[in-house]
Amino acid sequence: MTPDLELLAEADAAAEHAYAPYSRFHVGAAVRARDGRIVTGVNVENAAYPLGICAEKAAISAAVNAGYGPGDLDAIAITASPCGGCRQWLAEFQVGSVTYRRVEGEPVAVTPADLLPDSFVL
Repeated sequence: MTPDLELLAEADAAAEHAYAPYSRFHVGAAVRARDGRIVTGVNVENAAYPLGICAEKAAISAAVNAGYGPGDLDAIAITASPCGGCRQWLAEFQVGSVTYRRVEGEPVAVTPADLLPDSFVL
């Protein structure tokens, strides 16, 4: 699978708007729906850490707000490797491909099943 560098560039641009005063780790995500529309999201931190939101969840939530649901999302690009919870979100929404940057900065493309084998999805 080839990394989607154009979608990753959208995620990079989105990351500039992240709210990360505690970690200073700005993450952006860009999701492309099957109809071609791109929706972005960023991480938003909170002093009570569990109340923050990941960029992937923000982007998928924005897509849901725009009327998309499971199976409607062709691809997502994220500026960092998704956390475990976000991997479940990617599986739940049946995202086709996931492009992200590994720790060294190298873009990689995988499927949600690669990230979360044997996941439980309705």
